[in-house]
Amino acid sequence: MRARVASALGLLSVLPGTLVAQARTSARAGAAAEAAGTRRIVARQFARYPSMQPQDVYKLAFQAAMGSRHAGLDSAMAAEWLDREIAALGEGPAEPIRDTISPDGRMVRVNLRPYLAAGGSRDALLRAFVRTARTFAGSVPRLRRELAEIERMAAAREIPSQRAALHAYFERMRAQGYPAVEHSDAYESAYHPAYRVVLGELLPEGAAKEAP
Repeated sequence: MRARVASALGLLSVLPGTLVAQARTSARAGAAAEAAGTRRIVARQFARYPSMQPQDVYKLAFQAAMGSRHAGLDSAMAAEWLDREIAALGEGPAEPIRDTISPDGRMVRVNLRPYLAAGGSRDALLRAFVRTARTFAGSVPRLRRELAEIERMAAAREIPSQRAALHAYFERMRAQGYPAVEHSDAYESAYHPAYRVVLGELLPEGAAKEAP
């Protein structure tokens, strides 16, 4: 009996250490998956939009981690903004209906031109955008991790941006409390971006086409 009790106590003393080791292994695997996802997304965006500036790279990471944050946004303002943008769409580059922009796959950019051309619902997209802006909390630590991974990509020359330029811009944004920013003039001129950032789970099925 004593031997069985001692054996059980010994097993219990081992379990906490085992659980801690498993948790650490899981955390490392999660971090590696997040980093790999960031690298795939950023590389894909540069392949399609090679004129991206540090400002545009930051905006991509910000939207992935923080969502569609707009201070004081209400449904009427969002509807007016969307309708005004739709009315002025004009021509743009070839794009998929949506681009996944966060490593966990939750946050997407819905590109207005292909979305509307495919018969996507303006009202459904508006609802998804407003709900995302109101409910998605975002994560500054995740944003920091994404920016650090992008700097590592630049240091390894996996993207055309210079690490020094990215670091200087990212540091400026950090000092300002990581604000939302607009696209750079170069990006606007080259690509005429028109999209909404939403949680993919809130999209209607008609917006399910993903970028290759």
